Amino acid sequence: MVSLAASAHPVPGSAWGHGHALFDTAIGTCGIAWGPGGIVAVQLPEADAQATQARLLRGLSPCCAGSAESPPAVRSAIEGIQALLTGQPRDLCEVPLDMSGISPFHQQVYAIARAIPPGSTRTYGEVAEQIGSKGLSRAVGQALGLNPFAPVVPCHRVLAAGDKPGGFSAGGGALTKLRLLQIEGACPGGTLPLF
Repeated sequence: MVSLAASAHPVPGSAWGHGHALFDTAIGTCGIAWGPGGIVAVQLPEADAQATQARLLRGLSPCCAGSAESPPAVRSAIEGIQALLTGQPRDLCEVPLDMSGISPFHQQVYAIARAIPPGSTRTYGEVAEQIGSKGLSRAVGQALGLNPFAPVVPCHRVLAAGDKPGGFSAGGGALTKLRLLQIEGACPGGTLPLF
């Protein structure tokens, strides 16, 4: 199922317009929203499709609520997310994200997370060291907790010290994080499969 909703009046000079779509994946109904600059949000499954849509659209422009056809790049992103969530090793780095409303620090964190290949993990401390100071570990965790692009920005691949899952803001919390890692073939800390 792909349920589309997009602006019938795209921004002049933009092939993207505004809109959102809900789509089925191996783990449930996900959502994606876009604007003239690219993907503005991706939402992992919540309790049901309505809850996924509500969380996806929270804080976004009202322009994302109309109905029309999604752009080819959005359809490609949906296919990539669906493939990733079935266990295909997709990094989704080709998905164009609109980070115009994202702070420079969060953009740095998200760029580092996007460079982590499927099936691999890093810790908050390792990401913080790449930015310049292990003392930024908590700020890295907060940035990932606010990630509007999961799993395109694969915050599930960043763990707490000792390969513990740490927090995860998607529905299901840390269990969803561990499930995503298991789908990718990663077993943090030697954990056994949960599903």
